[in-house]
Amino acid sequence: MNEAIEIIDYTEENKIHLKKLNYEWLEKYFYIEPNDALQLSNPKEEIIDKGGHIFYVKSGEEIIGTATLLKKSAKVYEVAKMAITADFQGKGIANILMKHCIESARKLQATRLILFSNTKLVPAIRLYKKFGFTEVPLTDFLYARSDIKMELVL
Repeated sequence: MNEAIEIIDYTEENKIHLKKLNYEWLEKYFYIEPNDALQLSNPKEEIIDKGGHIFYVKSGEEIIGTATLLKKSAKVYEVAKMAITADFQGKGIANILMKHCIESARKLQATRLILFSNTKLVPAIRLYKKFGFTEVPLTDFLYARSDIKMELVL
């Protein structure tokens, strides 16, 4: 990776990348669920306008990754819609993105981050544990693919 990596915020101009990157991994491992389609097709209304945040990772001029913080309550955010394009997986991009999500949640004065995942995504689960997320009882999840809920107390 010769290009500089930077994290940028959501704009209407880059909204298509949230959908493109997430559909890429969802179609590879699972399928597009109704809530995915809704959020990914309407990110401003479904994420930003509800107090959430969307981040992108750029390498040069190319957007190669994304993640969101979904506002669940005044002090709790959900890390969601994290996806790195296949060519850049295994290069530490998810680490950069997760670190940014945690730092952003702290700036928002969140006390807890949660996430929902699937245990067959072994590298993802390893990443979450590396950053201090621990497994908690699986409750209030929106996706059929979720078989694990994790949280990080900030």
